[in-house]
Parts: sequence; structure tokens; C-alpha cells
Amino acid sequence: MQRLAVLTSGGDAPGMNAVLRGVVRAADAAGLEVVGVRDGYRGLHRGWMEPIDARAVSGILHIGGTILGTARSRTFRSVEGREDAVKMMHEAGVDGLVVVGGDGSLQGADLLAEEGDIPVVGVPGTIDNDLAGTDFTIGFDTAVNTALEAIDRIRDTASSHHRLFFIEVMGRHAGWIATYAGIAGGATASLVPEQETDIDALRERVRDSFDMGKRFCLVVVAEGEPGGARGVASQIFPEDSEVDLDHRVTSLGHMQRGGSPSMRDRVLGARLGDAAVTALLDGANRIMVGEVRLELNHCPMVDAWSEQSHPPAHLFGLLDRLAR
Repeated sequence: MQRLAVLTSGGDAPGMNAVLRGVVRAADAAGLEVVGVRDGYRGLHRGWMEPIDARAVSGILHIGGTILGTARSRTFRSVEGREDAVKMMHEAGVDGLVVVGGDGSLQGADLLAEEGDIPVVGVPGTIDNDLAGTDFTIGFDTAVNTALEAIDRIRDTASSHHRLFFIEVMGRHAGWIATYAGIAGGATASLVPEQETDIDALRERVRDSFDMGKRFCLVVVAEGEPGGARGVASQIFPEDSEVDLDHRVTSLGHMQRGGSPSMRDRVLGARLGDAAVTALLDGANRIMVGEVRLELNHCPMVDAWSEQSHPPAHLFGLLDRLAR
């Protein structure tokens, strides 16, 4: 093995640049060359690759997003598109590929490795923290802290005006961000895809919170909740409702994906980038590198993207007890 390629795919996540730096520096230490693929799978099947050395990744640890870029590619979803990608890698002298991304990206990487003859190793890069084979994905810690900073600011306003706020965070299929942000932010409730919402019980909980003398109330809502935060608010306070509570709805949106990565995401990105290179040198293929209980872990790529990870039930119980 003499030359590796690395690409970032799917939604950007803080810490992807730390992975890139880890891959390039680890490859350089092993005497390997690296080419960076611009704009994910779109760039791979079009041959948008350029050499990237150890000096080129200096000063990128603190930068959010991905300097390689990421883009969706309808062409890559076809067998012909993936055949083009393998052909382009052969022409560029690529012997192994590192793919950084979430479930869709790793599914594409798995198909590429299955159909082609170039080994592929995945690195979990998504703020949703919904991949199997790792305790935390790169970008999740930063995203939660970004959401938490916004929640802390909203609490100031909520307390000043005796208001209830519904705060929508990302998490279409998994409620990790809503659960962690709810616990850390002192929310009255976190509504997640993993649990069915009892609107009547939530209404009573909110009302009881103010009756007990609380000056504010925060409900964190994962975007995967039917109707989102605005839909939940409209169910609790329909137009003919007799409940008179001053409430507002805030959606944090894509701000959760941006910003400088936290220490945790920088270290995790560096560690998994290095581990991906080691795995390829050891002959690994169609696996994802992760971290479980602070130890490096290799997970079959098909398991990583198909066995979605969800918050454990005990965290929901913890939030419920502390919110009283």
C-alpha cells in the first residue's frame, strides 16, 4: 500500500478536519501518500483528487465543517457511478480509502468496497450519534454544546418573562442531542423519536411546574417529533385552549452543525483518523473504526450503518426524575 484517499461525506460535522489531519499525519509517519477527495462521492466518481501532505493540514484542527467539502451524488448511487469511482481511484494510484460520514455515507462506502477491489475503512462523522460500533460519533459533543449554549441563553429570557419555550434541536431518527441537551440544560422534558409523547401529561407537567413557582419552563424537542416543536406547541395550546401560558417556539436548525469542534471531538477525530490508517495497513476492509469505553473498536461497516444507535432508557428516566 502506497497511496490512500480520504473523503468526507453527508452532513458536515465538527471534528471532520481533525480526522483528515489524523489520516494525513498517520499516513505520512508510515511513509504513505494521501490524496484528498473534494466534495465527497461526487468528487470521487469524477476524479476530483489532489495530493495532500502533512504540512497542508496544519492549522485546521479548530476549523468547523470540512475543508474537503461534501456533496450529495445521485450518480454514485448507481452501480455505474461506483464503477467510475473505482476506475478513478485506480487511475490515481489509490490503494485504500477512508470515508468519514454518517449512516448513508458508510452504506455507500460498504457498497463501494463490496463491488470494487479497493479496501475501505469508515470513520463515524455525524452530529446525530446514531451509528453502532462507537459510543460517540465525531461532531456529537460539539453539537450538544452548541445547543446547550443556546438553551442557556433562552433560559435567561424565559426566566425574565415567566415563559415556556419549546426548543427544537436536530435528530430526525435518534434523540441523542435532545436527550443530552435536555439533561444538561435542565429541561422540563425532552421529546424524542424513541418515546411516544403524551400531550396531556406534558401539558400537566408544564402547568405544575409554573404552579410550583418556577419562573420558566423549557421543553427540548427533537426534529423527528411529529410536527416538530411548533406542532407540539399547537397540540398543547390549541386555538380554543383555556390554558393561558405565555410560550414561544425556537428552532436551532443548522447552527448545531457548525462551529469550532470541542476538545472531545478534536481528540476523537485525531484518534480515529490514525486508527483508520492503521486498520488499512493491517489489511482491514469494510469496517468502521470507533471508540467503545475509551478503547478502539472495529465494527463491520454493515452493522455500523444498519443497526442504529439510540439513547438508553435510563437517560430518559434520569431526565424525568431531575425535572421535577
